[in-house]
Amino acid sequence: MKHIDTIIFDLGGVLIDWNPEYVFLDVFNGNREKMQWFFDNICTSDWNENQDAGYPLQQATEDLVNLYPEYEEHIRMFYGRWEEMLGDAIEGTVDILRSFIGNPDYKVVALTNWSHETFPIALERFEFLHWFEGILVSGEEKTRKPFKEIYELTLNRFNIKAEKAIFIDDNLRNIEAAIELGINGIHFETPEQLLDELKTYSITI
Repeated sequence: MKHIDTIIFDLGGVLIDWNPEYVFLDVFNGNREKMQWFFDNICTSDWNENQDAGYPLQQATEDLVNLYPEYEEHIRMFYGRWEEMLGDAIEGTVDILRSFIGNPDYKVVALTNWSHETFPIALERFEFLHWFEGILVSGEEKTRKPFKEIYELTLNRFNIKAEKAIFIDDNLRNIEAAIELGINGIHFETPEQLLDELKTYSITI
């Protein structure tokens, strides 16, 4: 059995609920089909992830408005109403995090894809973000998951041995990238499932 001494948490989707449909489902009058078309074709995941890697929000907005002027109002809402997309803490996972904090057997850090422009809002809203020994924010580093560089940066910055670390993320793509570098990975689905998978590493909370 591997000896684990470091827990690396993703934030959005693991500890914090974030979902653009909190804004846009109402904007599209409850029509999920129209909302999904907008996300698939205009304010796409790829476009948003570019800002997670440090591209300026204002410039990204203007770029998209220039491409799709007929959707200007909706495009400007994406970052203009971003705080409304930020939901509550995922309390079950926060409880798991709390159990690691202060335990001398574990180093606890975070690795998140997040714009450096909006992350301060989360820091102010969620007290538990101040519990970590360190947080690596993609927007500050100008790279993001699943690129190899950001995992190597995390390992080096926090003096982590890959084989002794577990990375928890709700995006399977990001987990697979971590595993390729020798980091143990848990694909997060629910706090209960996370607890069960931690037990497979002889970690009981």
